[in-house]
Amino acid sequence: MSNPKIYLQKARKKRLEQGHPWVYATEIDRLEGEAQPGDLVDIVTHQGRYLATGYWNPKSQITVRVVSYEPIAEMDADFFRDRLRQCQEHRRRFVNDADCRLVYGEADFLPGLVVDRFNNVLVLQLLTLGMDVRREVLLKALIDVFQPQGIYERSDVSVRVLEGLEERTGALYGDCPSILVIEENGLKLEVDIVEGQKTGYFFDQRENRAAIAPLMTGWGGRSGIHLADREAAESGSAVAVANTAYKAADSANLVPVNANGKIVTFPYWDGATVLECFAHTGSFTLHACKYGAKKVTCLDVSEHAIATAKRNALRNGFSDRVEFVVADAFDYLRTQVKGIDERKQRGLGGVDTSKKLESAAGRTWDVVILDPPAFAKTKSAVPGACRGYKDINLQGLKLVNEGGYLVTASCSYHMRPELFLETIQEAAADAGKLLRLVEWRAAGKDHPQLLGVNEGHYLKFAIFEVRSK
Repeated sequence: MSNPKIYLQKARKKRLEQGHPWVYATEIDRLEGEAQPGDLVDIVTHQGRYLATGYWNPKSQITVRVVSYEPIAEMDADFFRDRLRQCQEHRRRFVNDADCRLVYGEADFLPGLVVDRFNNVLVLQLLTLGMDVRREVLLKALIDVFQPQGIYERSDVSVRVLEGLEERTGALYGDCPSILVIEENGLKLEVDIVEGQKTGYFFDQRENRAAIAPLMTGWGGRSGIHLADREAAESGSAVAVANTAYKAADSANLVPVNANGKIVTFPYWDGATVLECFAHTGSFTLHACKYGAKKVTCLDVSEHAIATAKRNALRNGFSDRVEFVVADAFDYLRTQVKGIDERKQRGLGGVDTSKKLESAAGRTWDVVILDPPAFAKTKSAVPGACRGYKDINLQGLKLVNEGGYLVTASCSYHMRPELFLETIQEAAADAGKLLRLVEWRAAGKDHPQLLGVNEGHYLKFAIFEVRSK
């Protein structure tokens, strides 16, 4: 028995032929045959030529989502097992950590389904009616393929309302502790799958967090610290060693000494000072410490998030190098910039110096990391998002030490890459800074991207060297 047919309009754009897996209501001419919401339908041209098969939901503007480019009769257990094994093989090949995103919706040819693995507990989101009506057969396939300890649902997302569905959460299978400890790039992180944001953690920045490693060391010279021969340093006649090859080959005989020739015992003397804003549970902070940062300021507006970040720092042995701040990032950055301006004015003279400066204001860092939440969740919000991204990057740039680095990201799909870069460039011009692009990255390999599907290309991540004009 064949599926009902969706006939597309003759004048439509041929997005489907170019690999886009969505059919909008405005592209459909008619439905031939009878179909219940969630049923499979065959998508055909106005001439009746077969293009793909997808599930149908007349309540959604995205009326059909493609699941196959060959005719299939049903999304049964065998269908799901086959697709899930493909997801599994991709992660085994490209992702080092067992904790990762296992299923990424359309990019894994399972539209409307997201599955993350946290310490052998699967957390899934069913975003569409077509997936929701198949939850039982999907659960069986997930258990067969991944053999998890438990499966927990976090379908508490507003997009379900657009599909005519209610938001849902709760355990679906096995043992699902609310707090789990995962491993990422050799670090231990606490994840709250019940109360945490989204599914509990943001795996998409895994490779990007690792990309900050080269920024974390090489700063000792700014403090007048250099490597010298141990015997010479102990005798008080230390001479700087400049030959890199010699340092690498004979590092056992070298020790760091300060400008006065005294041996420096602090192990992270060569590390960067780092500010992470919008830290959530401190993932960039932990990576900064792992890679040798001297001191990290970890900032988030949420007390709950910072409490988790503190436990994560303690769990990894980094507590002595991290200071935690609960504050609004915009306010905090402006306060620091204001402190710098006040100090400059005092230096020039002609101002009232009887008023005390705030001790915390006017700080700068070698590396400033900005990883804010999405400022533009709709197309109409883009102008406001541009102002937000410009402001946050403008203030952040002013707080980067000369020759230091700005690490900045946007997870707003509607903030297109070109616009994001233009906004940062405008911020740099207003701050009087020159930026040199060091890295330009997207989401990690457990978030594959389908070419031609711009909706999946949401994450922009950049590292800039910052210099004054």
